[in-house]
Amino acid sequence: MIIAIDGPAGAGKSTVAKELAARLGFAYVNTGAMYRAVALSALEKGLNLPENEAEIIELARDLPISLRGRGTRVFVGERDVTDFIRTPQIGDFTSQISALAGVREVIVAQQKRIGRDSENDCGGAVLEGRDIQTVVFPDADVKIFLTATPRERAQRRLSEWRQKSGEAAPFSLEEAEKDVLERDFRDSTRKTSPLKAAPDAIHVLTDNLSPQQVIEQLVQLVREKEAVS
Repeated sequence: MIIAIDGPAGAGKSTVAKELAARLGFAYVNTGAMYRAVALSALEKGLNLPENEAEIIELARDLPISLRGRGTRVFVGERDVTDFIRTPQIGDFTSQISALAGVREVIVAQQKRIGRDSENDCGGAVLEGRDIQTVVFPDADVKIFLTATPRERAQRRLSEWRQKSGEAAPFSLEEAEKDVLERDFRDSTRKTSPLKAAPDAIHVLTDNLSPQQVIEQLVQLVREKEAVS
């Protein structure tokens, strides 16, 4: 079984998808983390856009990205980059490089392989990103479009910063919301694989819901799908 969870930044996809995969005994594939690994490697090599587009595409083609620990850790070669790819700077650059057709072609091919391998190895996979149900696995068994209002996602970003750093975020709620809206615009209007819900996707609004409440909803949806398959 392939479960595809798409949605905008800050909707809670990673938290929910990771726990859902654990509940089902499936592999977890954070596709956005793969693009973040490319962004991190590009910035460390001093590559930028638009002047280094060709070099970034070539870098993505050669980068040895792997997901380990049932998808919870991201490696480039033997280097664990999980904790280095979650900064605002990497997030912003990821949004830019993920719009490059050449980068997406390389990463999507890897995602399809990982998903199919996971079906064989542990019976299924939960993949989360922005184009899983429309490009990577349009024939996914369950398609979820997870979202939240821009203000809610901005508030989550402030809370996440405080939890990780122990300090107040160096940006306001209004600035965070503006950044969220700009990210949404880039992701939904890019020419290659724009963010959008598949026609048969189930929409889940996560405002005022705990991650556990969302997970319970998704488990029920999966069980219902299994019952009629």
